[in-house]
Amino acid sequence: MNHRNKRENHFILSPFYIDKAADNLLSFQKEGWELNTPELPSDADPQGKASSVHIPLADKVAAALEAGKRPISIAGDCCATIPVMAGLQRAGITPTFLWLDSHGDFNTWETTPSGFLGGMPLAMIAGLGELRMCEAVGLKPHPESKIILADGRDLDPGEQILVDNSDIVHIKDMNALKDYPIEGPVYVHFDVDVLHLDDIPAVNYPAKDGPRASEVAEIFKHLIATLDIVAISATIGVWNENLDGVEQSQRVASELLDILIN
Repeated sequence: MNHRNKRENHFILSPFYIDKAADNLLSFQKEGWELNTPELPSDADPQGKASSVHIPLADKVAAALEAGKRPISIAGDCCATIPVMAGLQRAGITPTFLWLDSHGDFNTWETTPSGFLGGMPLAMIAGLGELRMCEAVGLKPHPESKIILADGRDLDPGEQILVDNSDIVHIKDMNALKDYPIEGPVYVHFDVDVLHLDDIPAVNYPAKDGPRASEVAEIFKHLIATLDIVAISATIGVWNENLDGVEQSQRVASELLDILIN
């Protein structure tokens, strides 16, 4: 069944990278997009600052759903998926969560070798690790059996153990999504670093190999033609300016996002 024209898109741009402003994201803004630009509290720690972005984002997602629209969240990091899922929960939706990322973001403080907060949000959404940011937006743990990770090719050792011992579905080849049965309403999260570095060379956290942009374009066309996609989020636009290919990376990311949201 083709669901592409079922809902009007409502775009929400949060120009932040976890706990810092990311003004370069404003270059992606288009007419009609809603900005989520709260003032960050100067006396808060990174999680507190991130939650100051997440709380209004969850409100905006819930309001869009209540109005019969499909929320499209654009942000600089994957922690912004937490308020999107919270907004879906408030609307009474428990979606299949399709996480498209070269990383699993399934670490906890006990497994992370880097201590990077942005490597933990999917675990938090599943109810693992410290849940402070989830509690800030009223998010209850999402069922692991309704989470699909693709391609997740760059997992830390302890993170790999958590994934292996969970009920989440790990599809290592994104092309297999064309044949995998996905039911019910779907929330799609797209981190642009899932792509091959030949197409997206300027990402902050590179992972070798991965699908080419042409493959991802075909996968996206399949998803939008066959699934009831009720929400989309994208981690896009925070590039390593010291690397070559920033303009190429921005262009490819924008082109793929345009396919996914149409």
